[in-house]
Amino acid sequence: MKTRVFFLIIVFSITAMNLNSQKLPRLGKDQVSKVVAAMTLDEKASLVVGTGMRFPGMNPGSADTGQKDAVPGAAGSTFAIPRLGIPSIIVADGPAGLRISPDREGDDKKYYCTAFPIASLLASSWDRDLVGRVGEAMGNEVLEYGVDVILGPGMNIQRNPLGGRNFEYFSEDPFITGEMAASIIKGIQSNGVGTSPKHFAANNAETNRNALNTIVSERALREIYLKGFSMAVTGAQPWTIMSSYNLINDVYAPENTDLLTNILRGDWGFKGLVITDWFGGNDPVAMMKAGNDLLMPGVPNQKQAILQAVQDGNLSVDVLDRNVSRILNLILQSPHFRGYKYSNETDLKDHAEVARVAGSDGMVLLKNTSYALPLTDVRKVALFGNSSYNLISGGTGSGDVNEAYTVSLAEGMRNAGYTVSENLQKLYGDYMELARIGRPAPKGIMALMGAEPIEELHMGKDVIKGVAATSEAAIITIGRISGEGRDRTNRTGDFRLTDDEQQLIKDVCEVYKPKGKKVIVVLNVGGVIETASWKEQPDAILLAWQAGQEAGNSIADIISGKINPSGKLAVTFPVNYEDVPSAKTFPGTELPERKPGNDSPLNSFMRVKPSLVYYEDGIYVGYRYYETFDVKPSYEFGYGLSYTGFEYSAPKLSSTKFSRSLNVSVEVKNIGKAAGREIVQLYLSAPAKKLDKPAEELKGFAKTRLLQPGESQTVSFTLDAKSLSSFDPAASAWVAEAGNYEVRIGASSRNIMEKATFSLAKDVTVQKVSKSLVPKDKIKELKPGK
Repeated sequence: MKTRVFFLIIVFSITAMNLNSQKLPRLGKDQVSKVVAAMTLDEKASLVVGTGMRFPGMNPGSADTGQKDAVPGAAGSTFAIPRLGIPSIIVADGPAGLRISPDREGDDKKYYCTAFPIASLLASSWDRDLVGRVGEAMGNEVLEYGVDVILGPGMNIQRNPLGGRNFEYFSEDPFITGEMAASIIKGIQSNGVGTSPKHFAANNAETNRNALNTIVSERALREIYLKGFSMAVTGAQPWTIMSSYNLINDVYAPENTDLLTNILRGDWGFKGLVITDWFGGNDPVAMMKAGNDLLMPGVPNQKQAILQAVQDGNLSVDVLDRNVSRILNLILQSPHFRGYKYSNETDLKDHAEVARVAGSDGMVLLKNTSYALPLTDVRKVALFGNSSYNLISGGTGSGDVNEAYTVSLAEGMRNAGYTVSENLQKLYGDYMELARIGRPAPKGIMALMGAEPIEELHMGKDVIKGVAATSEAAIITIGRISGEGRDRTNRTGDFRLTDDEQQLIKDVCEVYKPKGKKVIVVLNVGGVIETASWKEQPDAILLAWQAGQEAGNSIADIISGKINPSGKLAVTFPVNYEDVPSAKTFPGTELPERKPGNDSPLNSFMRVKPSLVYYEDGIYVGYRYYETFDVKPSYEFGYGLSYTGFEYSAPKLSSTKFSRSLNVSVEVKNIGKAAGREIVQLYLSAPAKKLDKPAEELKGFAKTRLLQPGESQTVSFTLDAKSLSSFDPAASAWVAEAGNYEVRIGASSRNIMEKATFSLAKDVTVQKVSKSLVPKDKIKELKPGK
């Protein structure tokens, strides 16, 4: 009898458990709202806080039930709740390719990813289709390595050439930023994985980035710093957006309801998830209220603060449920939820070829005297400069990639059939090996900053003369590296060349050029450097940027003439740093008083200090400033040479009176002797009655197909009402002013080939938006004529 009773109890318990299990809603089978209702408060608080971050030398703590270790080196993961069918999903860096660890414990196999060209180079290609193909390749690696969301692309404006992470960002111009970002987002997400465009918003400096209060006008925010993000959101629907570290007009970005709710979701209709930058923000409860749904990488005290706030009535459960719902909707899209069986295999060879093509497509030929390039009549070359043998593929920090190799310029030139001076290569190899002694590679969090560069080899003229006797041309590579956590400086060895670099260029030119031998300078840089003081000396200058792991082959493809350079600058190169409109205020002023701030381990390490910066340049960033205030740059926005020439026809307008839209077409003809591609740029000059306006603004661009000599192609542009509009803070609206507009078709912001005009009969309010992000005090901004 006892045995029977015990058996019945067991059966009843199992039946009750099954019935209870059947009653529990499951993500994907039941409505999200039902799943949220079934969650405990502790589960909700756990879901909105990431599961922690493991980094050598830093242990900020970790929550439970994540699977970040499933992909070593991934940046973070979300909390799993198996009883409700909620898996953990994984996020990983970064802007130039997937950043995960190539090594796994107990596994001899290497898990390398492709280092693609940096964003500055991709933007210099002005090639939407190519950037989309880069995104497709990048997204495939994200999918096959078991990651759900990649933390990129970087979208901040290159406001100042010394920005430490400019290499991660596309341009000084919001239009090309938005176009390039939308292309790469669509490419990545075509694989069924997500993106996280960053850093939203106005994160234009690294110095004290977690405590930098950016004071900026409504108009400058809308027209410059938010415009690209709005284009990416409406044009590509990214799964997530990453909020930035800095404060905007006195409020931390992740705690800013104006930014994350009123603008992002209200004005732009964003339906996705907002996540913090790693350890971003200060008050987790304020972040929840503002609409920053997921706190990454997550630390235990954030969860405790959220639980306490709900219990104290300082945080509504409805707000928490809203944030939880957004996370669940993201999980529903993810490969992990869909049960995708990732292979840990990807076609690295094919992706390397994509990187190689993209690299050459975005390189910019800055100078080419007397057709010095391509080197078709030369086989023996001498490569000067450390970076000729130790090429820099990309920047440091979360924008870095763990690739299998980087092709040096020496390798690339040999692959292209050139003979490289072995004696000179040995001289540099011995020098750099000796210089590395006593310079151990940085470990732990210091690895984010990268190793200190080795000073350029000081070389006398006698050595150069000896090398010149056995070579037919000289190539000098100037290298620069920058990255996360610190900005660059206006010092020699950074923005300016060192004395040794200047002397090297001078000596090589003085030895080679009198013998009729060409001298080419290759710039292997992640950001703008000073060129005006030395650019007259060499025969040719190639801006190679940091072109990823195939950089050496990409450069050789240009130098040999296999590829005709077609890149153009998406950022201005000033004559002097002092010419930059933000030079006087960048990166900000440290405040004497200590204010409450984010006390994360990362901030303690970086010794963050409360700082303040006023964006007194207003809307006059980059070429908008140089063209409006007639300040001559060293190389203007949109500039780039080719091995051939192009002729433009007069533009044809669909009407001389604007109604709802207007079409502009122009024919481009290759009038040179080599096949090539041209980037046609459309700038618009608008009437300035109520609002001051830049002299011109980029409103369209098109890259032709490869045109054979004598071949033509017609390219077309469409201008809509928003193309004509500027942001009017008084009306909280985008307004197109009545008057005459001038269409300027050109090969750069200064090289305008053709013009045409049309008129707008009356003012048009294009879009009313929320009154948001208003600074407390009026900012003294640049105005034309002052």
